[in-house]
Amino acid sequence: MKRNRFHIAFFLCFLFTIFSACNPNKNNKNDDDFFAMQQKFQDILDNANLNSQQKYSIINQMATNYLSAKDYQGLVLFLSDWVEQNPDDMYNSYWLLMTAYAYLSMRAEPVAEYYFDRILQQYQDLLVKGKSIHFMCLQNLIQISKSPAHRIKYFNELINRFPSEVNTTELYLRLAMEYEKDSQWTQALRAYTVFLEQPDATTIQIPGEPDAYKNARHLIDYNSSSKDWTFESLDALETAVKKAIRNYDWRSLDKYKAKVNFFSMSWKQDEMDANSQEEFSMRSFMRGNRIRFAENLDPSSTPSEAYLRTTGWSTYVPVWYLYFRKVNFPLDSDIHGNWEWAGIYMGEKL
Repeated sequence: MKRNRFHIAFFLCFLFTIFSACNPNKNNKNDDDFFAMQQKFQDILDNANLNSQQKYSIINQMATNYLSAKDYQGLVLFLSDWVEQNPDDMYNSYWLLMTAYAYLSMRAEPVAEYYFDRILQQYQDLLVKGKSIHFMCLQNLIQISKSPAHRIKYFNELINRFPSEVNTTELYLRLAMEYEKDSQWTQALRAYTVFLEQPDATTIQIPGEPDAYKNARHLIDYNSSSKDWTFESLDALETAVKKAIRNYDWRSLDKYKAKVNFFSMSWKQDEMDANSQEEFSMRSFMRGNRIRFAENLDPSSTPSEAYLRTTGWSTYVPVWYLYFRKVNFPLDSDIHGNWEWAGIYMGEKL
């Protein structure tokens, strides 16, 4: 449905400005005076023959008074009752936006989410000094909503309706991650693909997700690969690799290496560095060398990662730690939870 926008004139200002005006020094020390003032405004509102702009002016002043007194409950009751009794008021989306912010001030985020979403679903958009109320609602909803399904809806709406107001590259990444949380794997792959196609994809940083680009790249590459190098258990992988080393069977070792993002690097490098992703055959390092491996996996191994210390690969860097990890690929239940040989750390552990 085409979005209608109205420019609010006379006394309209950003909610931020209104909330900033909530100075405790301005609180009315006499409750009787406060309620008397509000009642006078209410009487004018109820009895005078006012046009829409005059009504707006009075309602806005009453709302500001509630905010100045930090009477958020009073504000909620006043504005919600007004909207209920005046469904045709063109400013109802604005009043409900103030209501939602009041609930945020009372730390009632689920109720605030209801009002932000209600504005989107039931009320026309308004421009507050050039800024869309629907846009502000969506910004708040993606911050407070706990449901991946809801957040998916909000991210899609931001991308589709306000592409010039947001960083769409970041939103495609966030959208893909929400699809993943909601186990909508086909949609997640599609969103990750679009994200990776963006020229600034490698620059996107999300708090709490330092490896977001790497994980997206890995997921897409993994999905398009043969996925035939994994082992059902860590024991099976460890046994096969040790046997190949013992027999100097470089062909088997080449076969066991992961075919997606296999790395060989020092402990200080990043596995996604171009130099750490270079292809090579184990044959070059096994010929003429005396390769040995530790009897047991390194003590630093965990239920999802393991290290096997080996020696004798070269004169300059004789020690290699073979890195094994559990496969995290829920799209394919046949290999999800299997183990793969994912890379090599060269040199002693730091």
